[in-house]
Amino acid sequence: MKYQAVIFDLDGVICSTDTYHYQAWKAIADELKIPFNETINHRLRGVSRMESFEIILEKYDKEMSREEKVSWTEKKNEIYKELLKNMSPADLSEEVKSTLDALREKGLLLAIGSSSKNAGFILGQLGLGEYFDAVSDGNNITKSKPDPEVFVKAAQFIGKEPEVCLVVEDAKAGVEAAKAGGMDCAAIGDAVKCGMAEHNLSTFADLLQVVQES
Repeated sequence: MKYQAVIFDLDGVICSTDTYHYQAWKAIADELKIPFNETINHRLRGVSRMESFEIILEKYDKEMSREEKVSWTEKKNEIYKELLKNMSPADLSEEVKSTLDALREKGLLLAIGSSSKNAGFILGQLGLGEYFDAVSDGNNITKSKPDPEVFVKAAQFIGKEPEVCLVVEDAKAGVEAAKAGGMDCAAIGDAVKCGMAEHNLSTFADLLQVVQES
């Protein structure tokens, strides 16, 4: 097999936390009296917390200092983390878990490459706290996707060269990051539309065929 490791984005790939992100950002936007809806929220996918806030502030007509921005993003994260406590192993689909197990049985290393600083907590809530061979997330990177840093570090953590790593992504920025890091990408969900990935998945389980045919 060409691929020796699979690196997964977390939100939108392993699980879905979109609703919680939306609710947390909506609470902040409402407090600042900034218009916020699903369309704006969609632009926040795959980008860092501060970059997300900058997008929201496009509709804000006042100046805000760096310190104020940090304070608001931290408040958003506290709201988000409280909402995440509602997650449980029931939020991990049987298809995802069985596919992950099958990939492991084939001898592939499995890693997470997520811009989220809450990746570890989310994995714990899903019952996957110690499951992956490595986790590269917002706590160990300085640049967000489409910069490849998060995936490059994930590959380094598992000791594999980029060319033998397959990234699984649901956002265009993530596909761009994978390619910038010299890795093939399997797109799922919205990422399929960008037409940039080497593989397009209809379902998560399609990964098994991709890996087998590589």
